[in-house]
Amino acid sequence: MKRNKIFLRSFFIAAVILLAGFFYYLPYYVTKPGMAKQLEPIIEVEGGYDEAGDFMLTTVRMGRANIYSYLTAKVSKFQEIYPVEEIRREDETDEEYNVRQLHLMDTSKTAAIEVAYKKAGLPVDYEYRGVYVMNVLPDMPADGVLKAGDMITQVDHQKFKSSEEFISYVSKQKEGDTITLAYKRGGESKEAEVSLKAFKDDPDKVGIGISLVDDKEIKVEPEVSLNTEEIGGPSAGLMFSLEIYNQLTKEDLTRGYQIAGTGTISADGTVGRIGGIEQKIVAADKAGAEIFLAPNENGAAGSNYSEAAKTAEEIGTDMKIIPINTFEEAVDYLEGLDPK
Repeated sequence: MKRNKIFLRSFFIAAVILLAGFFYYLPYYVTKPGMAKQLEPIIEVEGGYDEAGDFMLTTVRMGRANIYSYLTAKVSKFQEIYPVEEIRREDETDEEYNVRQLHLMDTSKTAAIEVAYKKAGLPVDYEYRGVYVMNVLPDMPADGVLKAGDMITQVDHQKFKSSEEFISYVSKQKEGDTITLAYKRGGESKEAEVSLKAFKDDPDKVGIGISLVDDKEIKVEPEVSLNTEEIGGPSAGLMFSLEIYNQLTKEDLTRGYQIAGTGTISADGTVGRIGGIEQKIVAADKAGAEIFLAPNENGAAGSNYSEAAKTAEEIGTDMKIIPINTFEEAVDYLEGLDPK
């Protein structure tokens, strides 16, 4: 009987330790291959053309490491471990990090729409809505008042047309002065009075302690909608722009192929470097992609393209890896494909 009690007690302790391992997070993030997702179901241009093949965005799965995921990543070829400080900014919370990633996705979508519509010869306009709070500094006046994701629409009952105007207005005040902020959180309008304070690392500069970016809505005709749900980050920009442009124009750029890819997109059509290219190659291969468009970075050493080509060789895929520097370059390559 005594032996059974000792066994049960030992079993219970071991079970608690094992369970705790799932909920005790280490100061690391683990990334692994995500998915390759068809874009036609999530992007809709009003009255747009259909396509025979598919454009696909590729993703990387990322999460805070517990003991088990850390050890698994250590022995897995296409899983990576990153210290927290390499992923999050200093003083950035998990919530603020997620908000930043979602905003980067929104910025990516906006740039993709602009590039695609301009290439199609269609006009593009913007409606300015306010400034978007990305980060709140600890021990500054906005701490405990504003949150990442809030949208500031007025200061002292005045509207402004850019984040630069907001910063300029605030910086002309003195330490101890109070300003009134009108802002929106989750669709609800709020107002708060906040006193200004000098920054620790710049005593001659006063503020409320937030980092912010412009929040503006692109206006185009025909209308376009992108349902990206909780996908964050800017790395789908290139593929967004290709899918939108393909729906705007009669000629089908897919030529019937399954085309995956990645890369940021800027308003001038430049395709930029992204993280996790090796894991995205694995995801695209598993999804049956035949072509993968990778940022070439103008042939720089260690470019996304070179890393993608190496990974493709390692996994033995038949998927073609294509170096891309600009949106125009991607369109030119696709227009030159023989239809399936």
